[in-house]
Formats: sequence, structure tokens, C-alpha cells
Amino acid sequence: MSKYLYLSVTPEALIASMLPPAEFGDYMATGTKKSNKGQMIFFEVDIDKVTDLVDMDYIEKNCVRHPDGAPKHSVYLSVYRVLETIPLSALKNLYLTTDNGIVLELTPTPYDNSCEEKPSMHLYQELCPVTPQVVSEFCPAGFMKALTDGSRQFKLPKLFFVEMKLGELATNPATGSAEHLPYTHVRHLRDCLLALQGYEKKMKTVVRSYNGSLLYRTVASGFYVGAGSNMIYYRYPTMGELEEINYDFLATL
Repeated sequence: MSKYLYLSVTPEALIASMLPPAEFGDYMATGTKKSNKGQMIFFEVDIDKVTDLVDMDYIEKNCVRHPDGAPKHSVYLSVYRVLETIPLSALKNLYLTTDNGIVLELTPTPYDNSCEEKPSMHLYQELCPVTPQVVSEFCPAGFMKALTDGSRQFKLPKLFFVEMKLGELATNPATGSAEHLPYTHVRHLRDCLLALQGYEKKMKTVVRSYNGSLLYRTVASGFYVGAGSNMIYYRYPTMGELEEINYDFLATL
């Protein structure tokens, strides 16, 4: 039976498994007895590209079938500084799992830099290795570069984040409608966006830490992972596309 390698980002961990991605996501989100529920976001890692970084002997010895023939669900290999260790070239598809085990697969997509020509504000939820929620005048590529290229006081070795919806607040934070934004901190969000105008640093923290659960219906353009100018983009489907490709996932939003 094939062995798989996964990089979980919520929480951060490197995990070997005999389960293919959809079954792995279901298991990790719900457990074997369906009693524990929790959202999970993870990458599949190309195991052939990290043989010099992981203990392959340990995987071969421990990621084996149970005595009753059932596949081994998970073997934890690392829970510390995993994202920075795995090269971008080894990251395959990204998987979003709901707390009831429904999995949406996202594939890498060419980055559309046309957003850089449209002046607006952005809302980003950083997911790994740090987790603040931030508003910024930087487009996704600019945001990635600003936090990982060493041009600021601090430098992240890599960053994984998601762009979230702002609606009319992206261009009119003072009076734009927030009617369809399901955030509990809209007033504070407006204040942060207004404070950002003319702010030299071009980014401002909205919430200091992530609560561990992402409202998938608030995802805007998609998910981004990388460092400096090297970035992989995972476009998030539109509602119409979700209806066609994964209606069960759409029904949970």
C-alpha cells in the first residue's frame, strides 16, 4: 500500500500516513469514532523530494498496517518548524477539511498579478508559522515578500496565509457596506483599515492570534505559501465552481 507524506499547518506537523488525501483529511478532522471534530488544512508533500530531510527508515518501520490489516492512519515525524524545512518544490496540492471531514482539493495556479494594478486594501489571515490577522495595502505577492525577504526588522523563513473578503471595505473602509461580512469585529476592522491609510508600514495587525478555525466562506482570492519572490498560489473556487466540483463542501459553508 502506498505511503503518503502530509504537512499539516493547523496545527503545524509533518505526518506520514497510508491514507490518501481525502481519507486522511476525514480521519484527522473527525477521528476514528467520529467523536472529535476539528478543521484541518494540509499539503501533500512529494516524498521523493524530501528523502534527505526525513527519516525514511522510521517511516518504513512505523507506517505499516495494523495486525488486523487496517492501514496506519498517522505517524508524526515532526511538530516544530516544519514549513520552513520542507522546500516549496516538494509541496503538491492543498487540502481544506471541514470539521465534519469533507475535503476540498486545491491545485497550484499561476498567480494573477493584475491585482497589483488595482489600488485597494487587503485582509490576510496568516496561518503558519505565525498567526496574526493583518490588513495591508500590499497585494499578496508584495505581502509575502515584505514579511520574508529580510527587508524589515523581522524575517519569516516562509509564510502560509489566506486572503479574506473585505467587500466594499477594500476601497471604502469608512462607509462601505459590511452587510455580507460575517466578522464579529467589523468596527475594529474598519478602524484598522482607516488607520492604514497613509501608514508608512503598509500593514496593521487586526487580531494577534488565530483561533484555529477558518470560515471558508470568507476566503477571497485563495491561499499563498512561499518566501521572498518564490510563491505558490492556490486559487479558491467561486461558489458556482464549488457547486460543480464539490457540492458537499459548499453545503457546509
